Amino acid sequence: MDFRILGPVEARRDGERIKLSGSKVHTVLATLLMAHGKVVSDSRLTAMLWGWDPPATANAQIYTYMSRLRQYLGVDVVIARRAPGYVLTAPGARIDLLEFERLDRLGREALGQHRFPDARRLLRLALDLWHGSALANVTEHLQDVELPRLDEARMLTLESRIEADLALGLHEQVTAELTGLVAEYPVRERLRAQLMTALHRGGRQADALRVYGEGRTVLAEQLGVDPGEALRSTHQAILVSGVGRPAVTRTPHGEDRTFLGRAEELNELVRRMTGPAGRTPGPLVTRNPGVGEPAPAVRAASESVECFPDCLLLVELCRAILSSVRRGEYRPAQSALPDPEDHVLSR
Repeated sequence: MDFRILGPVEARRDGERIKLSGSKVHTVLATLLMAHGKVVSDSRLTAMLWGWDPPATANAQIYTYMSRLRQYLGVDVVIARRAPGYVLTAPGARIDLLEFERLDRLGREALGQHRFPDARRLLRLALDLWHGSALANVTEHLQDVELPRLDEARMLTLESRIEADLALGLHEQVTAELTGLVAEYPVRERLRAQLMTALHRGGRQADALRVYGEGRTVLAEQLGVDPGEALRSTHQAILVSGVGRPAVTRTPHGEDRTFLGRAEELNELVRRMTGPAGRTPGPLVTRNPGVGEPAPAVRAASESVECFPDCLLLVELCRAILSSVRRGEYRPAQSALPDPEDHVLSR
């Protein structure tokens, strides 16, 4: 026997769908299956069938639905009366929800152990069990109770599968999918961060930063909140890494450092930092947030450290970040980068 919940509720025997009549019978079957072999009380069955306005004959109708299910499903399935309700047992039966949960658990374990090919395979198998919207042919009362949980479980599995894809370098393959998902679920920050990562790895830094800006606006307008840690961290990583051909620079101690992009801007900053003796530089980097100043600003400070007799430069990028550069050391702050109101480099 094969039971399906992750789509229209169905029962199949030897691959053939068993014809069940009406949304009420489908609702009773789904409610019993989702109880995982535990007793479902009469009161819960009543609520799933009729909500807050059950008929006076509710118990009698439930009895009728149970009788019909027994006839439809045959001897392979036992539906027993057990106070205060009913319980369904089907030894050897396959229930797609249970299989989904098993594959999802194994996939997440593989992801946590960095076994990315296994994680991707298992999570894809879990998602393949879905055939449209879950519980598609049951009462709205059951959908209202169970659909949010099921849909959230599906989204978490999908996000984990995309995480495995990105870890395997499949950013180009998932960019279009992520673009559609972010449009459909604009306040899911993990999806937005994954889209930013995919775009950035594809050399589309400006698009990645635009996606962040749009997300910040959506979160503020719809939820009244700022971006969370995951989204801010992704934003910071993109700002710091830059894009383009690596430009190799030389530190005061002769150690090669690789800085991605902005070589011309970096050289100009260093020139201004090391200008005429005795000249006190004013603000050197002051721009709108989200355009990528932190990395060149901190790098310019490191390149110019020999010109400052106290051997200390403070690079205040925003309220949450303060980086120190001492005698050739380059140590950017590790905390997440909020959207700064300004970026000012000063002595």
